[in-house]
Amino acid sequence: MSPPSWFDKASHTRARGSLAEAQAARWLEGRGYRILVRNLVNKAGEIDLVALDGDTLCFIEVKARSSARFGSASAAVDGRKQRRLTRTAALYLATTGAKVGEDRPCRFDVLAMDGQGEEWRFSLLTDAFQAH
Repeated sequence: MSPPSWFDKASHTRARGSLAEAQAARWLEGRGYRILVRNLVNKAGEIDLVALDGDTLCFIEVKARSSARFGSASAAVDGRKQRRLTRTAALYLATTGAKVGEDRPCRFDVLAMDGQGEEWRFSLLTDAFQAH
């Protein structure tokens, strides 16, 4: 995997986000997740990854920090971000015709990627928050 120093050298925030999301997807796939959508964007907002963990549909926010200078990656998913993710997921479910609870359970996960030297430390918070 790309070490955090490469992450910092990316030309802009969007490039860093793409690098982190690609690494996050590979890490999750190695743990049995099946990635359905990368970088879901709709009128309500953006969700980094939509995946299946068994029968559960997971909306996954990826947060990467190459250093702790601005706090931990997981701390960046505050109430405001959670509300936006909830609205984005609801619109996705409405436009795909999925019925939560009838078709499959859903949850919100946060995958934090914190830089430690030249490696990433991955912390997966399953069912990190409830829909607002």
